[in-house]
Amino acid sequence: MAGIRHLAESDGPRLRDFWIDHWGGDVMIVHGDAIRFDEVQGLIYGAWNGVLTYVICGDECEVVSLNSLQEGIGIATSLIAEVIKEARTKGCRRMVLTTSNDNLHALGFYQRHGFALSGIRPGAINETRKLKPSIPLIGENKIPLRDEIELEMLI
Repeated sequence: MAGIRHLAESDGPRLRDFWIDHWGGDVMIVHGDAIRFDEVQGLIYGAWNGVLTYVICGDECEVVSLNSLQEGIGIATSLIAEVIKEARTKGCRRMVLTTSNDNLHALGFYQRHGFALSGIRPGAINETRKLKPSIPLIGENKIPLRDEIELEMLI
């Protein structure tokens, strides 16, 4: 299995391009807050076959993005396990993340890996779209993209 390494400062331009390619911009809007590509910490799996970015604030670690470019071989699972270890070593007691109401695959994945639903922000993505117009109206599974769903894990 390929190794996991920490995102280095020199990876910034590549992370920016990765976010643009996979997330439609170099900024993530999560619960109304803009998070720039150069404000996150991250983990890289192999030759950018997987990327997980996160921010730590106090005793909370928030996953900002998770991408696995090869499904079904454990990339996302490995990255989640590694970020949980990292968060624990930095004194975090809680992991949180936000996904969209259409992302059924992610909702299943995170719950299988110990996260629980902890909140819903109805209409949040409609508001986010004002800041990031590249967000489509229709998401995965032909579901209207409109709500944020928060998941958490106590660690």
